[in-house]
Amino acid sequence: MRKLRQATGDPSSEGQARGPDVSIVTSGHDIADARLHRHVAALAAAGLEVEVFALGDSADAPGGSTRTVVSPRPPLWKRLALAQRYARDAQGRVLISLDPESAHACSQVARKSSRIFVADVHEDYQAVLHDRPWSRGLVKLGGTVLARMGAKAARTADLTVVADSHLMRDVEERVVVRNVPDGVGATPRDDEPRAVYVGDLRRTRGLFDMLEVLELCPDWKLDLIGPIAPHDVEEAHTRAAALDGRVRIHGRMRPDDSWKLADGAWVGFCMLHDTPAFREAAPSKVYEYMAHAIPVLATDLPVQARLVEESGGGRVVSGVAEAVQALEAWRADPDGHAEAAHRAAAWASGAEQYLQGSRTLAIVIRELLQATP
Repeated sequence: MRKLRQATGDPSSEGQARGPDVSIVTSGHDIADARLHRHVAALAAAGLEVEVFALGDSADAPGGSTRTVVSPRPPLWKRLALAQRYARDAQGRVLISLDPESAHACSQVARKSSRIFVADVHEDYQAVLHDRPWSRGLVKLGGTVLARMGAKAARTADLTVVADSHLMRDVEERVVVRNVPDGVGATPRDDEPRAVYVGDLRRTRGLFDMLEVLELCPDWKLDLIGPIAPHDVEEAHTRAAALDGRVRIHGRMRPDDSWKLADGAWVGFCMLHDTPAFREAAPSKVYEYMAHAIPVLATDLPVQARLVEESGGGRVVSGVAEAVQALEAWRADPDGHAEAAHRAAAWASGAEQYLQGSRTLAIVIRELLQATP
């Protein structure tokens, strides 16, 4: 973290003409993104005025934002230009970037205007390129260049925020702000067994594994909540349609609506494949499932498996066959399932990870504003 000049005063003091305190800038994320919503809620609760520049539909804007600017999703080669326009138009004293090209653009603007630049890094962006089927040839080269530009900007930011401890390890003063909900809120489970998945959907995130599990578990239903990767859309809808309405594909939803729909589910899927992008990741959906007392069914990747085993709030499986066995065992033993749900919620009520959410970001942002004239 860059050493800032010391000053006194409250950034939300009355009687001072000011624009927004914080601008959140992303040329790669939809305005319905859950992390973005959590950040805005925490910053607004701390008395800060927040504007958002993102993609998608302004109807999905987070509550608490005072201004939102949205654009359609651009092709990769146009994202840097959009990020630069967003960063120039941002009025906040603090610029928070959520992706590599926005980090680069915000860094440049902050340097020229003496504003505070915060880089929020929630993925290993170079590793993510190995998980995208479109990432080949010149497109992969361009993505690699953007990822490196973003990482360089994040290393020189006034504050580097990471979503998990395995990210940006070479930045000594980074702050961990995890993708965790603010509280625990269990609801009664449905009468009939239902599974749920919340998040981006593609093959490597277990999309077709989940559909295969449902094909083999005729007494279960499944809600898929989130956008499907374009190259997987046709197969996903075809296979879901063959399951007599037991699989519902909802598409992207606002985070609050997603979890209202998820409430009552018996199982939350997290069947990530073993890719460089996922191997050391702590998926936010695992924390969310457990906070909603939804037992987790997760593949045997180190971090998510450790979370499930430590909490006792779910099962770790090696693939489709073991997932089918787990679902059928819970269906046959509702009391055993209820115990897993209880353990999930109990763990979420006391685990230290839940103290490292977006409220941590709000505290640090206020400190930075108070230390800067």
